[in-house]
Parts: sequence; C-alpha cells; structure tokens
Amino acid sequence: MSTERMRRARVHAALGDPARLAIVDTLVAGDAAPGELSVALDLPTNLVAHHLKVLEGAGVVVRTRSEGDKRRTYVRLRPEAIAAIATPVPTAANRVVFVCTHNSARSQLAAAIWSRRSEIPVASAGTAPAERVHPRALKIARRHGLDPAGWRTARLRDVVSRDDLLIAVCDNAYEDLRPEERPRLHWSIPDPAPVDTDAAFDAAYTELAGRIDRLAPALTRSTR
Repeated sequence: MSTERMRRARVHAALGDPARLAIVDTLVAGDAAPGELSVALDLPTNLVAHHLKVLEGAGVVVRTRSEGDKRRTYVRLRPEAIAAIATPVPTAANRVVFVCTHNSARSQLAAAIWSRRSEIPVASAGTAPAERVHPRALKIARRHGLDPAGWRTARLRDVVSRDDLLIAVCDNAYEDLRPEERPRLHWSIPDPAPVDTDAAFDAAYTELAGRIDRLAPALTRSTR
C-alpha cells in the first residue's frame, strides 16, 4: 500500500469521531486557541486536548505560539489536510476588513489579494497603524501584479462598521480586538517585518493567498 494512502487513512481515521470532525469544521475558516475551541464546541478542555493530540498525530492540525501573548497557542489546519477533507461553510458579509497591528504589510496584502478574488468590498486597518506601508510589502505586491500606489495605513476604529467581517491576520491584532467586535476570523500568520527579507514577505503573501482562495468562493455578499 502506498505511503500516500496510508497518510490519507490516518486522516480519515482521526476524523471518525464527531468531536474531532467538529474541531476541523471550526478551524476551516480560521485558527483558534484550544480554549476557544472548548467554548465554541461546549467541550471540556481535557477532551479538546485529547482530540487535538489525535489530530496532530494524523497530521491534520499544527500548533503555533502566539506572537502576541506568548503563553497562548493557536491551532491551525495543515493546508494539505484542508484540500482533502474540508469545505468552508458558506457565510455572508457586507464587507471584509483585514486587520493587523500596523496595517503595513499583511492586512494590506490580504485586502489587495481579496479584491482580485471576490466582488465583496474589502478594506484593511490596524489596531496601532504605522505611518507608512512597509517597503517590502510594496515590493512583493508589485512582484505579484498588485498595484499598491494608493495604499495608506488606517486605524481600525476609523474604518470598521458593525456588519463587517473582521479577519485578523496577526496574533497581536486578534488579541487586541474587543469581544463585541464580531463577526471575526483569525488567521495566525507570522509577521514578516522582524525577519525583513523578501522570502518572509513572500511566505506571508503565499499563505494569505491560499486562505483567501479557500474562503472567497464560499463567502456571499449579504443582502442586508
């Protein structure tokens, strides 16, 4: 039997439990801390920990340490597992707003990619916006055929409306959002600025594009 079939068999075996399937369904659109999964699914934390261990062993999920609150970890689906097992649940939104701390790289790139993939309006903002967009973000945008000429940083409170779908593309911004700022998703994407190389910014672009490619077809424009 091929190695690939063995891998797929482990994935399907891991999903044979309703609770683990619910965890995967929850993680399709965005990442979550184990405690958030416990609350969202009304499961005891020890049971969530057990199910996450099984999913990790099957290569379905991976944990990353928060770049904000270092005590916190986030669980995300592995891209190769998503392609085989998960389909986003359709959702409606009037507008999508991508959020990061400085609104200088990830959120700007995400909004530009989104505008190419969806007719749903899009904006970006920061919880503590920088004075300007990062030069490497501009460079990577042009490399991928995006036009960053009009990019300006903005503060979240000056941009967001009640019916917007907020997508936090960094841990710090997600952890800074107030509980009432809903609906929202979290994509735990490493900040490329501290590394400050083209490769780091390209990696952020690639992950953003992959997540947007999965979400955009399933998101419909709200009729409200």
